[in-house]
Amino acid sequence: MKKAKILLLAATLLVFNACKKDEEEPIVEEPTPNPTTITVSANISSNTTWETGKTYILSTRVAVTSGATLIIQPGVIVKGEAGTGANATALIIARGAKIMAEGTATSPIIFTSIADEITPGQIASPNLAPDLDGLWGGLIILGNAPISADAEAIQIEGIPASDQNGLFGGTNAADDSGVIKFVSIRHGGANIGEGNEINGLTLGGVGSTTIIENVEVIANQDDGIEFFGGSVNVTNAIVWNAGDDAIDTDMSWSGTLNNFIVVSAGDESFELDGPEGTMAAGHTLTNGTIACAGTDGLVDLDDNSIVNMNNIYFFGLTVGQDFDLNPTGLTASSLQATLPGTTVLTDFFLYGSDAFTTSVALHTNTVGANKTAFADWSWADISGAFDAFN
Repeated sequence: MKKAKILLLAATLLVFNACKKDEEEPIVEEPTPNPTTITVSANISSNTTWETGKTYILSTRVAVTSGATLIIQPGVIVKGEAGTGANATALIIARGAKIMAEGTATSPIIFTSIADEITPGQIASPNLAPDLDGLWGGLIILGNAPISADAEAIQIEGIPASDQNGLFGGTNAADDSGVIKFVSIRHGGANIGEGNEINGLTLGGVGSTTIIENVEVIANQDDGIEFFGGSVNVTNAIVWNAGDDAIDTDMSWSGTLNNFIVVSAGDESFELDGPEGTMAAGHTLTNGTIACAGTDGLVDLDDNSIVNMNNIYFFGLTVGQDFDLNPTGLTASSLQATLPGTTVLTDFFLYGSDAFTTSVALHTNTVGANKTAFADWSWADISGAFDAFN
């Protein structure tokens, strides 16, 4: 009987200890099946969709390779991690690839820095000033359209020569690299070498069937938008607080920039270069408003530049700013006689300080950009960057 009681007690203790062990087992949570923050650390070689409501982190230089399409849905935020040199983060759309980044007026797509605390649904950064630059790379779109260079295809600036996804140029003027609509690119321009930074939006050999409209570039350490040949047209563009030039054109870009605003470029509002090879084509800049406060110069041209600039309004000019090395005492009409190359000015309005000879009184211009195209969706608009335009 005593032995039976001992056996019963031992069995009871075993059951108790087993239950206690079960109670103390840690609860293992299953991974979230649909995370809202996704790190991208490799090239994209198949069709991929980045979804509304999510934030995508570029941890390295990421290329969408030839044959693949990246779809970016409205409201997506893309953040680049910090890095310089070969470690600079950027998103490259290689020749033969496509980007379909179609934001909306109520839900733009935003490219920014990992340091930005912005979340889907916000327009303005909650913690970064709109003049803070160089925190990541930028957006680079490359195509097969003709360029004027010493070879049919060359390597884009800002990308190491070892990365073949950096090649651009070809023979197809109607090449299609996709769609960019309602996109804001911020705080970029990471330095990859001595005097070599990535532009906010780089367009290299991009063809005419590519659609780019409603785009802003804010606080890029190098140029805001730079065209390297190609034939793409851009409509409704803002460049605000570019560290170098706001709009830079090279290698006989043959498209049109229509309805655009430049605010406070660090160096020149425009650097408009001529052909670098045998192919020679010109481009058109039309319906632009340029706020010149803080800008070193206005327009820099080559001896062989081929540019048609019409319906452009510069205001806020100050002594010391120049137009292709001409002093600001020149009027709009006298500028034309001194310009190099085949640059043509039409309906060119300027307003400046008392020391500058003006062609129009402040805010009486009848040319320039239609700023209503940027209402509500752009950081520049909601921040009051256009207040001086009234």
